[in-house]
Amino acid sequence: MFETVGGKVEALRGIDLDIAEKDTLAVVGVSGSGKSTLLHMLGTLEKPTEGDVYFEGRNVFDKSDSELSQFRNTEIGFVFQFHYLMSEFTALENVMMPCLINGVDVPQAEDLARDLLDKVGLKERLQHRPGELSGGEQQRVAIARAAVMKPKVILADEPTGNLDMETGAHVLDLFMMLNSEYGITSVLVTHNLEIASRLNRRIRLSDGKIVDAN
Repeated sequence: MFETVGGKVEALRGIDLDIAEKDTLAVVGVSGSGKSTLLHMLGTLEKPTEGDVYFEGRNVFDKSDSELSQFRNTEIGFVFQFHYLMSEFTALENVMMPCLINGVDVPQAEDLARDLLDKVGLKERLQHRPGELSGGEQQRVAIARAAVMKPKVILADEPTGNLDMETGAHVLDLFMMLNSEYGITSVLVTHNLEIASRLNRRIRLSDGKIVDAN
């Protein structure tokens, strides 16, 4: 629930959702239906005013702030419509960053980052900065960055929203590869029903409620 000038707004209402390990789930719905809010709560970026979010049997919001920060850094990878890469760093350095933040030594961090960038098809672009990469390449770097610590879950908010259909399909291929090779659970918010149809499950939100699930 959010306080606005016009009064209280319930972004989500009565959501009851189970996401299985190694699942791939699409969250669809029109703008304002609550998709991004749901994703932010799953990623512990926003706390619900009512209700709980459980991960492996524990309410994540029972954790302290430092525990939540560590949880996000190790168990969850985030991918957004805008890649949020650091423009002054190369593709390799951007992907290394989560490892370095978590205390991985530089040689190992570099090995992990090189491996992921190779898997997403950017072996020849390691030393390029974001401004030297296409939109699809930048998003692939962002996906590699999200996956480099082998999180259990990747949450993606419109990861193909700024890409053409063909490039978007290739980006989705990467999420499916991460799911099949590493068992990473993926939750993707998308307006694209064709992309949503490729995932194992789909839910549709309307006015903060799940109105369809398959």
